[in-house]
Amino acid sequence: MSSFPAFLVEGYKSFMAGRYASEQVRYRELAEVGQSPDTMVIACCDSRAAPEMIFNAKPGELFVLRNVANLVPPFQPDGGQHGTSAAIEFAVNGLGIRNIVIMGHGRCGGIQAALDPSAGPIAEGDFIGKWMSMLAPVSAKVSQYELLTGNERQTMLERFSIRNSIANLRTFPYVRDLEATGELSVHGAWFDISSGELWVMDAEGDFYRPDHDEPA
Repeated sequence: MSSFPAFLVEGYKSFMAGRYASEQVRYRELAEVGQSPDTMVIACCDSRAAPEMIFNAKPGELFVLRNVANLVPPFQPDGGQHGTSAAIEFAVNGLGIRNIVIMGHGRCGGIQAALDPSAGPIAEGDFIGKWMSMLAPVSAKVSQYELLTGNERQTMLERFSIRNSIANLRTFPYVRDLEATGELSVHGAWFDISSGELWVMDAEGDFYRPDHDEPA
């Protein structure tokens, strides 16, 4: 007998009786004509920060890529197996995405490990250390702010990391070219799990709350 988690089965039943039933026409249409989302969100795989829930998205509206600490590596077509880069390539060149949002979040375990490599079970492993090493130069800069508390330093790196991922995203030739012609826009955002606040990044790299209509 399968030990498939019972709560997932119950959740599926609720989904079928609720959202699927109310949006059945849309699901069937998506099945027939395929997906054509306008926006890609690159987010953390943290279970507390799901983009579809945060943005109250309908089926087929968001193309979501989630990885540890919502990182984007630089463009490296070196024959390796690059899952994040493959998803970006598919979204931009295959789906014709018009917006890419890099969305970080508060209390990110990956960012915490980047600040303190010895922190928690994430410190050991075959892959996670190398993945987070992308942030080493940025983390070193943040660590120089000695007057900040640990929480302030982590929030700073969570936001600096978003800027760093956007810079790496722009090393992809097709991203850079489409952004230059106005066919693609790149954005940054940061979500606070505790308060539910959403902060977005302006053209200068500063973060503000869009629900306040002006930078904070």
